[in-house]
Amino acid sequence: MATRSKAIITCAPTGAIHTPSMSPHLPVTADEIACAAIEAAKAGAAILHLHARDPKDGRPSQDPELFRPFLSKIKAATDAVINITTGGSPHMSVEQRMRPATAFKPELASLNMGTMNFGSFPMLSRFKEFKHEWERDHLENSRYRIFKNSFSDIENILKIGNANGTRFEFECYDISHLNNLKHFLDRGLMKAPVFVQSVFGILGGISEDPEDVMHMHRTANRLFGDQFRWSILGAGRSQIPLTTIGAAMGSNVRVGLGDSLWIGPGRLAVSSAEQVQRIRVVLEALNIDVATPDEARTILDLKGGGNVAF
Repeated sequence: MATRSKAIITCAPTGAIHTPSMSPHLPVTADEIACAAIEAAKAGAAILHLHARDPKDGRPSQDPELFRPFLSKIKAATDAVINITTGGSPHMSVEQRMRPATAFKPELASLNMGTMNFGSFPMLSRFKEFKHEWERDHLENSRYRIFKNSFSDIENILKIGNANGTRFEFECYDISHLNNLKHFLDRGLMKAPVFVQSVFGILGGISEDPEDVMHMHRTANRLFGDQFRWSILGAGRSQIPLTTIGAAMGSNVRVGLGDSLWIGPGRLAVSSAEQVQRIRVVLEALNIDVATPDEARTILDLKGGGNVAF
């Protein structure tokens, strides 16, 4: 009997793209983030990609003390792989963005593979009312600021991660980011297999067109051969369509309110767990088994949940 394939579901319960005014379901406090993450893990997410927010106004934050409460609760309630962002927000310095991953030494951390324009300002045409003034400024300022991830920044983050035994979810927003990744692999600053998270639909990066999905996959295959594990993130309304396309091509998948607020046309998702359940239905319809956390650890060659600092 043929062995069925397995797909890792990553879930991002909260992130830096959206603001609290955009959805009443976006978790903000440590308890809300912990609850959302635990529910997503119970629904089938093997990896939890985590950001923190200031509980007073929902502003993205990389203060390790805002991560600590939900990290401990999630670890106590689930064996999911914890993936801490080093992206944080385009409005933060690299030093700020690295603080929680440095402090907690997770199994996984995200790493953006190139400097880019990261345009959130088109959301201003869809959302008119905001609870906090920083929200409007956060979106408007994306017209002017770049998301800085220089070669020096990436090298420094890799060295910190390597010293801590942390591996990376390499977030690739464009074809050039794959070439950057290959550069660092060739230099020996990371080891295979590399976990490539292809990000589609962010203004400033590659589009969500299926032809671009094919282009990204062809390029990754050419550059890395059997040395990479592919995953797809579709921002906004492209989340489920693109992860479905990717899954049919053999990719792993990422969903969650951190990447998309929606579960269908004009309908807000009530939780990240709802999105996990939706993509799980798709995977199972394609006869693809959902990887457990321990299977994800084996697939990605991670150090194990007992070797973290939280």
